[in-house]
Amino acid sequence: MPTQPTLDAAKRLGPSVHRSTDSGEAEHGSRPRRRRKFGHERRRAALLLLAPSVIHLVWWIGIPVVATFFLAFTDYDVLANTVAFNGLDNFQEIFSDPTWNASIWHTVVFTFFTVPVAMAIAVVLALLLNVKMRGSAWYRAAVFMPHVTATVAIALVWMWMFEPRLGVVNTMLGWVGIDGPVWLADPDWALTAVIIVSIWKGIGIKMLIYLAALQAMPEDVYEAARIDGASQVRQFFSITLPLLKPATFFVLVVSIIDSFQAFDQLYVLTPDGGPDNSTTVMTYEIYRTAFKEFNMGAACAQSVVLFVFLLVLMLISRRLTGKEDDVR
Repeated sequence: MPTQPTLDAAKRLGPSVHRSTDSGEAEHGSRPRRRRKFGHERRRAALLLLAPSVIHLVWWIGIPVVATFFLAFTDYDVLANTVAFNGLDNFQEIFSDPTWNASIWHTVVFTFFTVPVAMAIAVVLALLLNVKMRGSAWYRAAVFMPHVTATVAIALVWMWMFEPRLGVVNTMLGWVGIDGPVWLADPDWALTAVIIVSIWKGIGIKMLIYLAALQAMPEDVYEAARIDGASQVRQFFSITLPLLKPATFFVLVVSIIDSFQAFDQLYVLTPDGGPDNSTTVMTYEIYRTAFKEFNMGAACAQSVVLFVFLLVLMLISRRLTGKEDDVR
């Protein structure tokens, strides 16, 4: 049985023990509130930081895309500022236009020759520049330089190079006994000249992406292949190409989008769609329909067709280069 001093001490300590217990519970209860407040402040700060990008995305991309799809089914008079729904009349109009149908074919040909050729050359250059050698940084910068050079400046230089009498291209062809054509003024060769310029200009960025992918590859895989006696060619097809699949998918998608949206180099090299509309592509025809003929409804319908083309090509390229799990 406790003694009287012990009972007196317990009575004296009791209120303080209760106060400490209550303060501990209050402290533990305030921590979740502080965490919730801190989390709310972080979310608010994140929303404030994202707000300019979201506003820019909605205002300059989201609203124009929605407006394009809406106006594609209307007769929009820009000068009178009137809109009248006309169903599929704009699509019937553009597909009955031989110039628009020719522009689709020119865009497909331009993409078909520009993208795979530039990608193949970029892979070869990346393999060559991935080797440790003296001055490799200068070679990489030289290959990448056309990508960061102004398109108008590149087009003007190539216009001089394609000059039929004094141009570098025909002069070099004359050395081997070939009479060069009138490149940019010949309907049979104008698109070929534009394709050559586009391939040369687009190699740099593709090479840089492939070079980064090559430098990230594990070296132990190649060491194991060399121990097994695999040749350089076998290593390239069995190791390098499969490991380049994610980079190939990215380069392919970006290149197709860039080719279907090509405008500036064609506009400078071959104004007004080239001789006999031989270099008229979909983007230039959209520009001409909208800002020269002021037929905004038809131009929006052409833009929708271009979007569908890109969407289908993206799905095909994804199927060709592998599923999403393989790309990661």
